Amino acid sequence: MASSPGGSTLTPAEVRMELHAQNRGKLVRCLRQRLAESSRPVHGFVLLQGGEEQNRYCTDHAELFRQESYFAYLFGVREPGFYGAIDISSGKSILFAPRLPEEYAVWMGKIKPLAYYKICRNITWLTWFFYTDEIVEVLHNHCENPGKPLLFLLYGLNTDSGNHSKPAMIKEMEKFDTDLDVLHPVLTECRVLKSEMEIGLMQYANDISSEAHVEVMRKARVGLKEYQLESVFLHHVYMYGGCRHCSYTCVCATGENSAVLHYGHAAAPNDKTLIDGDMSLFDMGAEYHFYALNISSFAGQWNISADQLLAVLKAHDNVISCMSLVIGWIDMHKLAERTILESLKEGGLIQGDVDDMMVGRLGAVFMPHGLGHLLGIDTHDPGGYPKGLERPKEPGLKSLRTTRTLQEGLVITVEPGCYFIDALLVPAMEDPDKSKHFNRREISRFRALAASGLKAMWYDALVTAEGCRNLTNCPRKTWEIEAVMAGAPWPPPPPATLSQNGGYR
Repeated sequence: MASSPGGSTLTPAEVRMELHAQNRGKLVRCLRQRLAESSRPVHGFVLLQGGEEQNRYCTDHAELFRQESYFAYLFGVREPGFYGAIDISSGKSILFAPRLPEEYAVWMGKIKPLAYYKICRNITWLTWFFYTDEIVEVLHNHCENPGKPLLFLLYGLNTDSGNHSKPAMIKEMEKFDTDLDVLHPVLTECRVLKSEMEIGLMQYANDISSEAHVEVMRKARVGLKEYQLESVFLHHVYMYGGCRHCSYTCVCATGENSAVLHYGHAAAPNDKTLIDGDMSLFDMGAEYHFYALNISSFAGQWNISADQLLAVLKAHDNVISCMSLVIGWIDMHKLAERTILESLKEGGLIQGDVDDMMVGRLGAVFMPHGLGHLLGIDTHDPGGYPKGLERPKEPGLKSLRTTRTLQEGLVITVEPGCYFIDALLVPAMEDPDKSKHFNRREISRFRALAASGLKAMWYDALVTAEGCRNLTNCPRKTWEIEAVMAGAPWPPPPPATLSQNGGYR
């Protein structure tokens, strides 16, 4: 059904807590297999600590809480202060809720009993419910093996951020044996391939976000601030989609800002005024029941060659058409680079043999980032570099967030781009090996027109047995964008609905 201005055709998707039971079951199976392969006893508890509410610096202002991602994946609880445990031998799960003080009811509302989480929140797929001050006693009582109970704690490196996950901390930890090595790689790998329930939530997040992007395109006009267009997106996904959180900081960039990869941060807070001739880039995504997405779209006047925009779209389409099982993601990145270099050569901006350019890593000058990243409960979902998979060291390739082989059920973003960034172009044009490839006159002319470069429409792709399925539905081609900005419905009606004079029936 086509979206109409000022409203939505969607209703928030049903969230079934069975999803998290499936996630826990998947983890238990994988842990049992890992322990058996290493000739270790198959017993012990997974113990995860949920996120804690944070205040703004030294004040008593509580920041809007969002659950820690691994905990959200396994237990689906949105409140802070919880712990969760899973008995590896039986597969049974225990949720530990914080025992709140009486004054909580004065300021924050009714204190919910443990039964609330099983009945009202429909977390019926958990076996037992207790308070966090009972963790030690409960785990000892449920341990069927002699000696100290063994706790598998979450500790490991996030290869995107360089940070480590935080292992659960409880009082009297000395009463337990602990393992910090096994859980993180196994649980991270569980998150890589998505179930049908997960895909359903991610599809909904894509649907409401795509619809919101269309609304932003329709509202874009000269004189508006970037933050006003950002607010259109935020309003739509929350008002109609029930999405209180975004997957990442919104990038709502006009003119030269459109080539700043992570624009929208505190030092560049989406505050430029849209002027005549500006092209706008919107890189914004809603989060629904913890699940993220990452898409972008364009609006505005085409103050650059349409051929250059088509070059980036061609790179995107080439990757989508070639994605299939057992294809390496690094090969898809190189395909995008080659497509962009060939298009730039056709446009007269660069010259020489494209094979030589690929060997000399010229593509990294125009596309310094990786082609895409894993997507799931985090925008940059973990698992990009499991043990044994090394990050490349060459320019451009070292920015890849994964070099995995594509597998069915993997969700990954496809986001080629073509940038004209002085910090990269100037050194490249002075480099004795790379300088021969630049048509300086055309590069200078294009930089003046394009401000800095082009990002593609970033789409989220689900790898399937047949290839891939595009989860995103935004206008991409120039005529589609222009039609939507002029008020045409999106998606466009099928050809059968057109009257003989070209109007819509």
